[in-house]
Amino acid sequence: MYRYDEFDAQFVRERVTQFRYQVERRLAGELTEDEFKPLRLMNGLYLQLHAYMLRIAVPYGTLASRQLRKLAFIARKYDKGYGHFTTRTNMQFNWIKLVDVPDILAHLAEVEMHCIQTSGNCIRNVTADQFAGATDEEIEDPRPLSEIIRQWSSLHPEFVFLARKFKIAVGATEKDRAALLFHDMAVQVVKNAEGRVGYKVYAGGGMGRTPYIAQVMSEFVEREDILAYLEAVLRVYNQDSRRDNIHKQRIKILVNAIGVEEMRKRVDREFAEIKANGTLQLPQEELDRIAAYFAPPAFETLSDDEPTSLDPTFKTWYAQNVSRHRQPGYAIATISLKPVGGVPGDATAEQMEALADLLDEYGMAEIRVSHEQNLVLPHVRKKDLPAIYKRLKALHLATPNAGLVTDIIACPGLDYCDLANARSIPIAQDIAKRFENLDRQHDIGELKIKISGCINACGHHHAGHIGILGVDKKGVEYYQLQLGGSGAEDASIGDIMGPGFTAHDIGPAVERVIDAYLKLREKDERFLDTYRRVGMEPFKNMAYLEQMYAAH
Repeated sequence: MYRYDEFDAQFVRERVTQFRYQVERRLAGELTEDEFKPLRLMNGLYLQLHAYMLRIAVPYGTLASRQLRKLAFIARKYDKGYGHFTTRTNMQFNWIKLVDVPDILAHLAEVEMHCIQTSGNCIRNVTADQFAGATDEEIEDPRPLSEIIRQWSSLHPEFVFLARKFKIAVGATEKDRAALLFHDMAVQVVKNAEGRVGYKVYAGGGMGRTPYIAQVMSEFVEREDILAYLEAVLRVYNQDSRRDNIHKQRIKILVNAIGVEEMRKRVDREFAEIKANGTLQLPQEELDRIAAYFAPPAFETLSDDEPTSLDPTFKTWYAQNVSRHRQPGYAIATISLKPVGGVPGDATAEQMEALADLLDEYGMAEIRVSHEQNLVLPHVRKKDLPAIYKRLKALHLATPNAGLVTDIIACPGLDYCDLANARSIPIAQDIAKRFENLDRQHDIGELKIKISGCINACGHHHAGHIGILGVDKKGVEYYQLQLGGSGAEDASIGDIMGPGFTAHDIGPAVERVIDAYLKLREKDERFLDTYRRVGMEPFKNMAYLEQMYAAH
């Protein structure tokens, strides 16, 4: 994984010193909250319902054991003993005191971590496929490019104060595990007809109040031109975006307003100008230098035999949470942060420390954070899986539900966030409890439920096979159902079913929708396939069944 050079280290240390002085001025009353707000946001610090929340960047979701230990240390010393992994692969601490923030940032700098540009109207943390560098499906590891984009976008003089936040994702497989098409901009590694590797670039995706799926800006950008092309897209957005209306400031609104063809023309003009000036050309030697940091571990020559265990539950976990690795004798293991009754995405200090020990003990260089709020061990020897499973089980981290109905994405909602209209966590816990039976989960198969506590869609409800949006109706929490969304390569925006359900009724309504699927499905059909085949009506009829009975 990438290691800071001297410039990186100095840059982060200077930011810590700068923000320490800003915090001291705020605590002394020399800065008002309005004056302090843009300063704290550029350092990942939010003021939420009960306390400050600090968001720590985990670029392209990659963490080393020493970094995981540092997060555990911060959770124990400065928070309430746990942290929350987000859909942008970041870590959030929700109970932070302002006076402690400079010391926390200094601790993070010791292990090459920071909170820079994890909030504010700037280019946010760059995300990537959590299986990067391990799956045999990819053309190449997308993380070197992700790192180059991180360096290019950090304190970029033109793009530090954009009209609104800007999110970028990078992928390198036909299978999309990074929700590329719901990003402001996305880069997909591709090969052209001559077999040359380059990049397909998308722009204009996003969720929130007005969700859109990203449009193709260029089918193929040469390697050396990728930063120039990304800069061209950002320039057009920065120049032409609406700054007079907070609801119309994202690039998705611009692309939709002027049309994709006009957007491409404007981007091409900027791109040609940047190219003519000879700036921002990415030398192959620089790409090679960064790629060297992401060289795969020294894989052993191992047999590819399936592991065996005396624990009868191991087989279930192995079948559901373990994926094929590109190297014989190795596997990719997903660690679910969705135990029934737990908070989706939360991990305790004890769990993080134990996972760091696991990495060191079994010779794994890193762990990944997925946008689905789980963790991933990317390079596991198959022969080690039974012992690792035993350790995970003792930590309550061995739930065999990756991709199933209880593997729910949920934002913190009204339990923490001052923007939320409704709670997300209790709804996720209730639904997970209803489907606790593993046999039932496996019978249902792949089904992605995603819950947001407000229209900002931090829980990605638009992209859920079943999406749930919390809304406020005269001070009462209601939940709107959406069906048919997907954040994968077959990206789609969910359809709104109808009137919302109360907190008491939303769980039973979800059960009835899934029961309808089980009756309607054909052989080997996922929930999403069945919905796309039969449409909303049969699901809607089942969901509102109790209300219809009550009305009569």
